[in-house]
Amino acid sequence: MAEDTVSLSIGQVAERTGLSVHALRFYEQEGVFVEPVRRGPGGRRVYSQDDVDWLTVCIILRASGMPLPALRRYADLVREGAGNEEERLALLREHRERVTGQIGRLTQCLDLIGFKVGVYEDLLDEAQRAVEQDRPRPSGGGPAPASTPGTSA
Repeated sequence: MAEDTVSLSIGQVAERTGLSVHALRFYEQEGVFVEPVRRGPGGRRVYSQDDVDWLTVCIILRASGMPLPALRRYADLVREGAGNEEERLALLREHRERVTGQIGRLTQCLDLIGFKVGVYEDLLDEAQRAVEQDRPRPSGGGPAPASTPGTSA
């Protein structure tokens, strides 16, 4: 990755990525960054835009369920540079298969939930129609009142 001239504090990176300061320190400790986090005057962490871009990839991979050891391995491979693309590809293909499986299971769950929502909507519609049919009609032939005085809605 080409080095950027942007220097960001840990707070700025936390704000840009949505990660907590604690999570950023944890990722650094776990070896998830491709490049070592630089230190500025006084030992404070200084990040580049490249670091933010890499973290964005990491956030997406973690959100998709990639285990931390796999993410660490991917970072190691990227850090090593060219020549290990087959291993990177294998790691990402394996993760893609896991995500595809998760999507399939979630789709089955969503189908069941949609079915159950339909069942309960039908039950409530039937109950509402039954209430409306049992309500006395005013003598004027107009629609039944929405509520009867003295009853709660």
